[in-house]
Amino acid sequence: MSILGPIARILAGATRWSIALAAAMMLSAILYQVVTRYLLGAASSWSEEFAVLMFSWSVLAGLALGVHEGFHVRLSLLTDALPLGGRIATERILDFVTAALGVFLAWSGWRFLDITSGSVSAAMGYPIEILNALAPIAGALMAIFGLERALRRGGALPRDEAAIE
Repeated sequence: MSILGPIARILAGATRWSIALAAAMMLSAILYQVVTRYLLGAASSWSEEFAVLMFSWSVLAGLALGVHEGFHVRLSLLTDALPLGGRIATERILDFVTAALGVFLAWSGWRFLDITSGSVSAAMGYPIEILNALAPIAGALMAIFGLERALRRGGALPRDEAAIE
């Protein structure tokens, strides 16, 4: 599984940049909304819906990136009390479960995408599949990142803790 590490790193880098771009675009759309509403007296019809689309990607992609980077919220009181081998095994199990949840998100998101196909957004009129495709994409990323973490040498513990000779 040595190829999975570089693939996950490339996907994580692309995800990180896409989150930054989506957040900048979201903030720009909100700023535009405020300016047109309060300075020009005529609110934009598309900016709020566009901001919601960018926010949705930021949140879902951030979920997947959190799996890769390990910055998700968790309680580690029990795992910290285990010896190194037990911590690595526990981390591997948790990462496999996380990957399975990513597969479930991708599968259920794909089913929802199929159910809602053909719809258009209310204000902008873009195909709603664009918004609904975000869940299966994020689920697939989450599954890849979880699997990569589970199969890492030494587990997904910080390198100084997982030094296995």
